[in-house]
Amino acid sequence: MKRRTQRYVKGQMSQSERSVVQEFPLRLTVNGRELTTLVASPHQLHFLVAGFLRNQGFVETLDDFLTLGICEDFGAANIHLKSEIPEKLVPTLTSGCGTGITFNLAGTELRPKQQQGVFYPSEAVLSLMQDLNRVTKMYRSHGGIHSAAVGDDSGLLMHAEDLGRHNTFDRLAGEALFRDVDLTGKMLATSGRVSTEMVAKAIRLGIVLIATRTSPTDKAIEMCEAAGISMIGYMKADSFEIFFKP
Repeated sequence: MKRRTQRYVKGQMSQSERSVVQEFPLRLTVNGRELTTLVASPHQLHFLVAGFLRNQGFVETLDDFLTLGICEDFGAANIHLKSEIPEKLVPTLTSGCGTGITFNLAGTELRPKQQQGVFYPSEAVLSLMQDLNRVTKMYRSHGGIHSAAVGDDSGLLMHAEDLGRHNTFDRLAGEALFRDVDLTGKMLATSGRVSTEMVAKAIRLGIVLIATRTSPTDKAIEMCEAAGISMIGYMKADSFEIFFKP
């Protein structure tokens, strides 16, 4: 989406225009119950919705959905699941952009269903982040947006961009459902800060390594260590830091 601007350069003003990030509220109604509103980027919303419900533990496969309808004109998603969602949900407002929300964070099973003995050489981790930087078209176009990718020794498998960094994890989870891709034992690279709700989502997906261009929070580091997930931060072209509890 383009917006007009006035550009200041070396004492001179000129008329210009620039692409800006779109902010799209999407109201989720599940089994007739209004669950939450996601603030996201307005593309591939079926991936976002399916991944959000998967990362909350409400679905595991596409067979768990009876219907998944999205009306972009009204910013509404109407979903019917085979099973009922819990009557009492305790919402947690997530840190950072996009007005994120998650449920049942405290009850997350800490041990992911991961393959034993999965290790990645430093070259593979650096390569995944480089691949993510290469494919982020919206960030290169206008900035102001987050990105994430999953991959393994063979390289990048899929990637996502969104206004909210936590939404990128949901988008990957949803795309994996639609493409029938098992994320167990995979690496996850992200452009943004890693906090506990993002680690909780990675645990559900079976991720064994998280790498970020910026930093993890202290609680995210503790959660990763308890779950057996490697936490890497401050990734640059040829360097990174591995985080541990004190």
